[in-house]
Amino acid sequence: MLAINLKAYKEAIGEGAVKILEAAEKALEETGLNIPLVIAPQYIDIYLLSQKAKKVMIFAQHMDPIEPGAFTGHVLPDAIKEAGAKGVILNHSEKQMSIEDIEKAINIARKLDLITIVCASDPVVAEAISILNPDYIAVEPPELIGTGISVSKAKPDVVKNAVKWVKEYNPKVKVLVGAGISNKEDVKKALELGADGVLLSSAVAKAKNPYEKIKELIEGFI
Repeated sequence: MLAINLKAYKEAIGEGAVKILEAAEKALEETGLNIPLVIAPQYIDIYLLSQKAKKVMIFAQHMDPIEPGAFTGHVLPDAIKEAGAKGVILNHSEKQMSIEDIEKAINIARKLDLITIVCASDPVVAEAISILNPDYIAVEPPELIGTGISVSKAKPDVVKNAVKWVKEYNPKVKVLVGAGISNKEDVKKALELGADGVLLSSAVAKAKNPYEKIKELIEGFI
């Protein structure tokens, strides 16, 4: 999986998000690779992108573990599903959740048929989260996020241990790695270490040419 989190970058909202989606669709078509490709835009852009997406899956960047009701300002799982989201990112280091809320959110997502990517700061946290049966766990050391220094190169043992421990506890859970992923060599290295894919953000969200960057990243899966 190649998962692209657009965060709250100005370049990646509204029409900027649409351009990134179009670039991703074109890159998938031209490379001919059948890999799951995710884009997680701002909540307000989920419906817009979902209406235009073909092969790309649109995810929410977060959701709250709530049922429909009186929850002003919360992100309702049913609403992101209704908007067209196919999945959700949970517990990103910039939007952390308690273990209880992670479990509730995973259970709600399962009922709504939403794919879950749950972030973990290290292999120990990843191992604990694997017991909750998410679809994916993304291991992202917070100190490397946004640095351009790839976790797969700077801390290969983090990737190896995360894959090993998660697979031992719950072989069904797939492992992504994130933090500093910025080119196809970073992707190749992550896959060599046993990961099932990558989660990244600024390398695409702030790219001058999103198509060329996404195409390069996809080629890392060859």
